[in-house]
Amino acid sequence: MFRVLTILFFFFLILPIHTHSQTVPENLILREIFHEPVIPGIRPSFNFFSGDQTRIFFTWSDSSYYETGLYSVALDGNFDFLAEDDDSPTILHSPDQTKIAFTKNGDIYVANADGSDQQLIVATQENEFGLRWSPDSRKLAFVRTGDVWVTNTDSPGVIQVTNKVDYQPDFSVDTWIGNDRLLIRQTDHSGSRTIYFPEYVDEFVVPGETTRGIPQVGLFVANFDTTALDTLKTGFHRSSTLTSHDGRYAAIDYQDPALKHRKMIIHDLKEKTRTVVFEDSTDGWLHHTYSEFAPATNRILFLSEQSGWNHIYTIQADGSNLVQHTDGDFYVPWARWIDDHTILFASNEQDYGVRHLYLLDIDENSIRKLTEKEAWRYQFQLSPDRSVVIYAKSNFNLPFDLYKIDVMNPGEETRITSTVPDRFYEYDWQEEEYIRFTGRDGETGLSMSVLYPQNFDSSESYPVVVFAHGAGSLQNVYKGWSNNYWREYMFHQYLLLHGYVVVEVDFRHSTGYGRKFREDVTNWMGKYETEDIADGLDWLQDDCGGCLDLSRVGIYGGSYGGFMALYALTYKPGRFHAGAALRKVTNWRNYYHANPLYTLPRLGNPEEVPENYDRSSPLTYAKDLQNPALLLHGLIDDNVGSQDAFQYAEELIQSGNTNFEMMIYPGERHGFTSPNSWFDEYYRIFHFFEKHLKD
Repeated sequence: MFRVLTILFFFFLILPIHTHSQTVPENLILREIFHEPVIPGIRPSFNFFSGDQTRIFFTWSDSSYYETGLYSVALDGNFDFLAEDDDSPTILHSPDQTKIAFTKNGDIYVANADGSDQQLIVATQENEFGLRWSPDSRKLAFVRTGDVWVTNTDSPGVIQVTNKVDYQPDFSVDTWIGNDRLLIRQTDHSGSRTIYFPEYVDEFVVPGETTRGIPQVGLFVANFDTTALDTLKTGFHRSSTLTSHDGRYAAIDYQDPALKHRKMIIHDLKEKTRTVVFEDSTDGWLHHTYSEFAPATNRILFLSEQSGWNHIYTIQADGSNLVQHTDGDFYVPWARWIDDHTILFASNEQDYGVRHLYLLDIDENSIRKLTEKEAWRYQFQLSPDRSVVIYAKSNFNLPFDLYKIDVMNPGEETRITSTVPDRFYEYDWQEEEYIRFTGRDGETGLSMSVLYPQNFDSSESYPVVVFAHGAGSLQNVYKGWSNNYWREYMFHQYLLLHGYVVVEVDFRHSTGYGRKFREDVTNWMGKYETEDIADGLDWLQDDCGGCLDLSRVGIYGGSYGGFMALYALTYKPGRFHAGAALRKVTNWRNYYHANPLYTLPRLGNPEEVPENYDRSSPLTYAKDLQNPALLLHGLIDDNVGSQDAFQYAEELIQSGNTNFEMMIYPGERHGFTSPNSWFDEYYRIFHFFEKHLKD
């Protein structure tokens, strides 16, 4: 017996320590990834709760085509889908849950919660919009021709609250202050810049002008007995507002344009005082802030990264009793009051690739976990009566569907949509290997996903394709289906059929891993992200015993991922040997003018700190490009203008570089809409890698 055990022990010693999944979808065809009907189906997108809150309305396609319609489904899990009129108005529930309000053809209607006794409340030749119920459920505020108005819902009467002159910016309603005042906003874009995104495919060229910039914002208290306004805040800022149920307190969650400073400013409208009850500052940029008064008390819930991770805090409106309720190296992406003593929230405390739901009792400061099964949960929607939460839930190789939990009596999660077509399960999708590793500094933890090619043999070495996610501030490595990149998910599976290892790293700048992780890239984007990807390749090479051919590494991505592809090619030319850049930023100065709300916090003002833009822009290094690049861009892209592609190509041409290819899509913007354009783009990417990583 001892000899048998010894032989078995020796046998296991000679086996590879790590086994890697080798399933691949052998019947996957490149064209079918992008053309209709869509293999994974169209994911349901939540719209609103029905009046009685027993159903939800959502957009979807029951035939897996891109054109969607409006549907509804009951919350009982019986999948009784109903096709609804696409013109069905979005309803607004009254605070007491007895009524609903909506606009139809620009007019205002009110009905009972079950839809009965529908009444036309306001009808004019103008459009009314922006409805807001008063706390007592008896009045509605709305906007008409740039002014704010209020109407009673149970008796005749309309009040004009503001009276702007023609040249002034429009007003909008932020929220009610009690039942007799409003907190309103005026957004002034007069100092913004006109940016052009010309359109070429019609008979004549259209200039495509649009206004971009950081506006001046005024926040005011409006009383119904006068059109005079009491000023709370004016100037350049990016603030949200909140008010207490009793109308005594109006709070401004102030953030400066560069997102470096935050102040919670409380206006006591009874005592006419102004108090700063919380402050936070950072050298990077504030992210994922949120604040909300409790339903019936003067306690404020807010999220803050002040401790280094986004956590839940509460504070009284007078500045007393500040409490941090969650703490640790994890992230709270979403939190809402259920009642004056209970907060529902999500976090990735169990695993950075997983999200669970929890209930927090703020009186006892105790936390109860509501969900048990490991999954990625997001897109949370709390019902108007705060009894039910709807969310998207997915796992590896399983596109998300919508689920619900009864908050105070959770039990099991209830699946309320079933929208993945049978065709999706006909493919033998490989499950990504989810990895946590440590970067070169010995401290920074990073997440990585890996897919292995067909007939993988760890004694062989394979070419590598790296995918870089877009947005910069985004998490895309987690234990679930990527709704942002579902086409890329299938494309990566297709690459497995052709002998590639596919790698993705959630590089620094990604969300979900704490403030420092995200902010390390401040003032120099591209450098640290590239190093993180290189560290991931090195870790994987050691782990798989040399299975990567590090002399044949390609990188691709779109938007921020396209920027990363070009940056990596010139920053680490010995590590990245071919790059495909889709709808990419090549010159961050261009993007500062197109989207300063994004660029200013990360790189500053280009006139004040030009060096940040110089060292972060691939255009700066274009003359040094050694390895082949593929440039793909929509001509009428009105997010990252095609100017970025043209400037980069011109720099290559003038430097004598012929080692690049370029394709422009005349009818496409930032997010392509034509299946033919999607297919053409990835057909070119695939053959580009085949040419430069294999030949």
